[in-house]
Amino acid sequence: MDDLLKFLHARYEADNHAYAYVADCFGGDALLDSHLPMLDLVDMLARNYEAMDPSDARFPGLGYALRVLAQSYAEHPDYRAEWAAGTY
Repeated sequence: MDDLLKFLHARYEADNHAYAYVADCFGGDALLDSHLPMLDLVDMLARNYEAMDPSDARFPGLGYALRVLAQSYAEHPDYRAEWAAGTY
């Protein structure tokens, strides 16, 4: 799961850099319909998972949610198919 969390954090940073570039080139209005709020929520979930005690009843569900959210990056070269199956 550590690799999946690192992957999600890296995608968050890369996507935010891309949005910053767009805002710099075209102005903040270009981001009005962006996915920035969703990126922030995924990053928050990943950080909550890292801080959560594995004995917490929510831990398995949050891990599953992160694996599902990571599938949006399935075309990225660093994505691993075993994350979707939970066999890592």
